[in-house]
Amino acid sequence: MKPILCSILLLLPSFCLKTDASKPVKPPIVVLTDIENEPDDAQSLVRFLLYSNCFDIEGIIATTSTHQRTKTSAWRIHEIIEAYGKVRDNLLLHEPGFPEVGSLREAVKSGRADYGMHSVGPDMDSEGSEWLIRMIDRKDPRPLWVTVWGGPNVLAQALWKIRNTRPSEEVDACIQRLRVYTISDQDDSGPWIRNTFPDLFYIVSPGNNYRRATWSGISGENWYRFSSDADLHIVSNDWLKENIRENHGPLGEQYPAVAYIMEGDTPSFLGLIPNGLNVPGRPDWGGWGGRYNLYIPPFFPYSRQSGHAPETRPIWTDAVDEVVGENGRIHISNHATIWRWREAYQNDLAARMDWCIMPPDGANHPPIAAIKGTPHLTASPGDSIQLDASHSSDPDGDDLQFKWI
Repeated sequence: MKPILCSILLLLPSFCLKTDASKPVKPPIVVLTDIENEPDDAQSLVRFLLYSNCFDIEGIIATTSTHQRTKTSAWRIHEIIEAYGKVRDNLLLHEPGFPEVGSLREAVKSGRADYGMHSVGPDMDSEGSEWLIRMIDRKDPRPLWVTVWGGPNVLAQALWKIRNTRPSEEVDACIQRLRVYTISDQDDSGPWIRNTFPDLFYIVSPGNNYRRATWSGISGENWYRFSSDADLHIVSNDWLKENIRENHGPLGEQYPAVAYIMEGDTPSFLGLIPNGLNVPGRPDWGGWGGRYNLYIPPFFPYSRQSGHAPETRPIWTDAVDEVVGENGRIHISNHATIWRWREAYQNDLAARMDWCIMPPDGANHPPIAAIKGTPHLTASPGDSIQLDASHSSDPDGDDLQFKWI
């Protein structure tokens, strides 16, 4: 019996947990990816499509990065989408809302095949940047999330054009609609965006020193050997081969073996999954994608990133949590804000991959958390708080365990 139900005031899942209090609003999302620079973008895209019923996917745009400066690879995005199309009908047996393949095909675009700020300015529009502007301009009250897995120059060009062709009040409205999460600075346009648009909601571990970055907590011990005492087996090639890559249908076959780090780009959307823990607009509360505070971070001059400079305004960036590891040791680090949930997000991935090939009665599904009364409480230090989750249930009839932290 795999499901475990945990809690920190709200109930936290070992699988993608739903609450019966209210239906989560799907966040609209545009992905910028330098897919094919290494295997991890393809890995992240497979996971992303397994959760595609949790988002409104507005675009998947192939980009460059410092690791892939002169080409984009939209063909690889299409390849993985076609594999998703072969398992979509089975996914729909388990949960509704998985998007049609046609809508995903239409959302695939490409940026310019050039590096960073070389692709920003007059006459530097691309299919990708023009599409992103269209998505920003949609009459939609929901924030538009732009998750950046490579270089953000497509976003930079879109914002450059908006700033240079529109009145300031329209520019401000566009900035207020955006939420950006970038996986470090993989070209020199990221610092330009942050400095040029000081009111833009922006999550990042700045620079290109990946070892220091929060996102590397997804599975980074295999890469950097930093100590966490997190479970290494469930991010290993052996585990991924058994639970994802083999005997799980066409989509699993598109998940490549790990070369450097497993799914380094996945934290950019993990915090948008409605699992009872994640609150996208409050990265300081923490969630599967990590925890971030709003401040001006210190500048590390040894960053390898070209164009990296001291930050000029507060950004959502690295925060630390105190977490007990597998061996009982206490770790205080920004990586721990992600790896503390590793069992949850990996077990949830394995369950969803089973949905690709199994009938509903042969696979596992997330428990339903039910908190009696309002889940939003106001209290002072020393107050007693009573929470009753006894009406929580599991759709598969599995036993639940409760852990309050």
